[in-house]
Amino acid sequence: MTDREAPYAGLSPDLILDAVADAGFEPDGRMLALGSYENRVYQIGIEDGPPLVAKFYRPGRWSDAAIDEEHDFALELADAELPVVAPLLVDGASLLDYDGFRFSLYPRQGGRSPELESRDNLEWMGRLLARIHGIGSRGSFAERGRIDVRTFVREPSRAVLESDLLPSSLARRYREITESLADQLDARLEAIGPVRQIRLHGDCHRGNVLWTDAGPHFVDLDDARMGPAVQDLWMLAPSAAALDILLEGYAEFRDFDAGELALIEPLRIMRQVHWAGWVAMRWHDPAFPLAFAHVGEARWWEEHCNDLSEAVAQPGN
Repeated sequence: MTDREAPYAGLSPDLILDAVADAGFEPDGRMLALGSYENRVYQIGIEDGPPLVAKFYRPGRWSDAAIDEEHDFALELADAELPVVAPLLVDGASLLDYDGFRFSLYPRQGGRSPELESRDNLEWMGRLLARIHGIGSRGSFAERGRIDVRTFVREPSRAVLESDLLPSSLARRYREITESLADQLDARLEAIGPVRQIRLHGDCHRGNVLWTDAGPHFVDLDDARMGPAVQDLWMLAPSAAALDILLEGYAEFRDFDAGELALIEPLRIMRQVHWAGWVAMRWHDPAFPLAFAHVGEARWWEEHCNDLSEAVAQPGN
């Protein structure tokens, strides 16, 4: 990581408003911080216009080219009239810079949390994801990487071992478990065989979906990567029955390779390891110890090691 010890220390309210003004809008002074840990996101009131959302990117995470790929994908989806919140273009550019901070501006589109216990809503989400994946399958990301064992297990576990979060008494156990798990996952994925990689939302949980009377829309493509279609499906399904319904809707617009269902458990455990590594890499950011204080306790790491040990013991992973 190359971000500063306190990556947003210089991101003052005045700088935020000045950045929006520099982009050609006139802030009215109202500002509301929106929930985001990786980046910093604010709703900004605009004189004689609807509010905008300003997203300031974490230094050192994505290259400019990788952010451009995210924006291009969002704009491609929006051009296809899919309900995805895409960045605004300012003089033809979506990635802006002000005083060393990279940022983008979005129209504010509110909504409520989706009710995914409803058959109708699950089918609707399935149809929408199928249409997104149809667009996603037309091209590839060159800069944003893919969902694989190196990125989601080996690198995050190394970050944990290099951090001060993991109790020293657990270091050897954690190293042995994660090395064994990574090797097991590599073997498991090889046994499953080649799976088509497409451009994905990448972090498709219900927190990134907002629902209005007009239906759902997606926000936050910040984790968009190449990967299997099932990655965008399993996190939205609260049960196996719900996944079946989601796939029924999906099948109305796009064929789904049922062989990808075997990837769900590997993807689930990869996400667990990746999350722990993400928190470890970000612990220097003052927002993280406040939000995830429990991760600073030895008990949490003991439970995490136990969960990973159980995963290693399950031959299906």
